[in-house]
Amino acid sequence: MSNPLAEDFAKGIFRTPRPPCLSLCQSTHRSHPDDSQDRIRFGNLVKTLEELLAQKYPRQDSAPLLQPFHDLAADRDFWIHTGDGLAVLAAPGLFRAYPLERPVEELALVGERFHIKPLLRMLQSADDYQILGISRQEARLYQGNRDGLHQVELPADFPRTLADVIPEHDNKPQPIRTHGSAEIGGVHGAASLADLEKGQIERFFRSVDRAMFAQYSRPRRLPLVLLALPENQGDFRRLSHNPFLLEQGIDASPTALSVEDLRRRAWEVIEPQYLQRLAALCEMFAAARARAQGDADLVLIGRNAVAGRIATLLIEADRQVPGHIDGQSGAVEFDEPGKAATDDLLDDLGELVLSQGGRWWSSPPSACLPPRVPPPSTASSRRAAVAGRR
Repeated sequence: MSNPLAEDFAKGIFRTPRPPCLSLCQSTHRSHPDDSQDRIRFGNLVKTLEELLAQKYPRQDSAPLLQPFHDLAADRDFWIHTGDGLAVLAAPGLFRAYPLERPVEELALVGERFHIKPLLRMLQSADDYQILGISRQEARLYQGNRDGLHQVELPADFPRTLADVIPEHDNKPQPIRTHGSAEIGGVHGAASLADLEKGQIERFFRSVDRAMFAQYSRPRRLPLVLLALPENQGDFRRLSHNPFLLEQGIDASPTALSVEDLRRRAWEVIEPQYLQRLAALCEMFAAARARAQGDADLVLIGRNAVAGRIATLLIEADRQVPGHIDGQSGAVEFDEPGKAATDDLLDDLGELVLSQGGRWWSSPPSACLPPRVPPPSTASSRRAAVAGRR
């Protein structure tokens, strides 16, 4: 029942939903016995959604909206193959369930729009990366971030093994027989085993490189770390045309490291680039602010978002600002913290920026944002995001 997240965002299915919009997020677990409580917690969150629907939309028939949640709760196969988190979005005529690669804060919200910020972090976080492990017989793919790493289940059309690329009958050299008294049944002119093996490996590596770029690197645009023995590192890099492949790789057999050891070594490669990328975003904001082309005031950001003048929006990860924005005027209205079934103003801003062709980046807490201001809530809310105006 899961849906491709990047594809759904590209289609824009979240921009103009028909309310009520139900948003559910929770952390999940990949293995037993940690996963034993995941469905129970999901059921409790669904009950919260039902209560919120009754409070905010008392005339709405909640049964059609909630039935897909109950169906998902009963899907044993889905809960066996969860990731580190789960996000479920539903509205009249729409239901999407996304296994996530990061833990997320538990929430159940009902409002005029979806709570999509956790999903955007999955798509645009600055610390995500992929690892391509390759040997002369097999390819495997991992995806992770600074917090965790997991192996990706490759589709059937991905060249996962040498046998997927080289048919079995091509694995043996075919002798060229000559006729005459000197060489009956000889192999004069035949390709040597070494030459044949080299050609097959090159075909395999090229196939993996093409599939990796088309199916993963081009859609996700994530840094790619190569995991391979030194001799295979050189051969693959010589053939690769993937611009997301990093110069530094991990010199090891793809089967030699545990997932945790692999995550640790991959982060040693990724962290300098992550810090450089984050620093560049912060410098961009500081420079824009010095030229009066950037701001941290959500009221001003709202007006500029509606006018299409925001090129880049940086939002502190996992932060919520209760409120909403008028899509016509850009007027911002803040809600009281703790109010039931409220919308997240940062979600509204992010959707507006994306719909106008801008970018939305999720940053770690306090990476380059102004310091938080103590209550009242409105003052601190106004300093929750930064933007650069076009």
